[in-house]
Amino acid sequence: MAATLSSYSITMRLYCAPDHGVVGTVATHIAQSGGIVTAIDVAESSHERLVLDVTCSASDSDHANQVVAGVEEIDGVEVHKVSDRTFLLHIGGKIEVHSKVPLKNRDDLSMAYTPGVGRVSMALAENPDDVHRLTVKGNSVAVVTDGSAVLGLGNIGPGAALPVMEGKAALFKRFANIDAWPICLASQDVDEIVKAVEMIAPGFGGINLEDIAAPRCFEVEARLRAKLDIPVFHDDQHGTAIVVLAALTNALRCVKKDLADIRIAVAGGGAAGSAIVSLLLAGGARDVIVWDREGCLSADDKTLPPAKAELASRTNPRQVRGDLLAALTGADVFIGVSGPGVLKPEWIDEMADNPVVFALANPDPEVDPAEAGKRAAVVASGRSDYPNQINNVLAFPGVFRGLLDARAKEITTDMLLRAARAIAGVVTDDELNPSFIIPSVFHPDVPKAVAAAIRGKAHDSAAAAPR
Repeated sequence: MAATLSSYSITMRLYCAPDHGVVGTVATHIAQSGGIVTAIDVAESSHERLVLDVTCSASDSDHANQVVAGVEEIDGVEVHKVSDRTFLLHIGGKIEVHSKVPLKNRDDLSMAYTPGVGRVSMALAENPDDVHRLTVKGNSVAVVTDGSAVLGLGNIGPGAALPVMEGKAALFKRFANIDAWPICLASQDVDEIVKAVEMIAPGFGGINLEDIAAPRCFEVEARLRAKLDIPVFHDDQHGTAIVVLAALTNALRCVKKDLADIRIAVAGGGAAGSAIVSLLLAGGARDVIVWDREGCLSADDKTLPPAKAELASRTNPRQVRGDLLAALTGADVFIGVSGPGVLKPEWIDEMADNPVVFALANPDPEVDPAEAGKRAAVVASGRSDYPNQINNVLAFPGVFRGLLDARAKEITTDMLLRAARAIAGVVTDDELNPSFIIPSVFHPDVPKAVAAAIRGKAHDSAAAAPR
């Protein structure tokens, strides 16, 4: 039975005979079905009927249905209603707007709105640089998507992407106290996306591009960076790259290897893979092979599409050709940002001594982390139910906190490297071990350390705007 997950948590309202012994019977049946009971509440008790609210976790939707079916078979128990707690959490959305100032009387209104606000608007017209200080722009980020590459779900459109963008906005607030706004665009045309973001940019201090498919995302980001005077950050690329480099830095500390001396195999040449490779190379890596559907990308392959040809021109110095196993043979590190099951566990045996395996496809990784752990020295994944979770939330809140505080106009590769080092540095020498190479997303020092790293560079470069 697969591990149960809180994202597949259900609450069943049960009508039972007035016998409190039924509570144990229900719990036993759920356990026998592979579910985990997390709460049992008596909602109503009388001589005629006992009403129970039973909350439990399952491994997926089908498993949840099996758990319910098992309870329905208990004599004297009626399943009145089943509520999916994840869907309940999303009813009405996950974010809202609050006023920071009181609006209790006419005096408050006269300052927060008309006529007082007119004075502020005229002052900003005369001194545009004060917009960051006197409006929400100085603490706001637009989370922009076209819905074309949402999580691992594919091209599901802007409406279906909205819950994900809401979640992103909630994470910005929780971890960096940034006001972020979900912007879901009803177009997947590069020109229209760029124009739309360009038009809304005056209201934001930064742009976070999210879940836009490759190769379109590369052009969108490049054009927006050229046009806008605020930082543009594609989290699927650069956020992932930062956290991967941070985790790899500590993994190599565990196995006592240097980035410049190792061989790295990367599965996936899309947005995340290309950004990871770029940051690894900037950080000092010298031997990286990228494997994708065309095989091992090599500069001598003239059939590659433009984006992958460019990636091949910067990688694979030994011009290895063939399948993933060819890339893996003798490699010290595997980084997967591709799809489920592409790495067979026994292939890890063909890697160098003390191999490092990062299987980051979500929700189903390239290889079962438990199986990889039998062969590799260090294993990481994108899942929260295994050690060493590679999660972008370790990076993007602190990155934007630093950018906004520094009034940065752009984000540089050096800033990304500094952010990765900052995350890695949160794990102390006493804490570091193969099962703990990356800090928890809830570690309070992470966003502070990342923001400080970003601010330090922004203040020292032309990327910072004058205050």
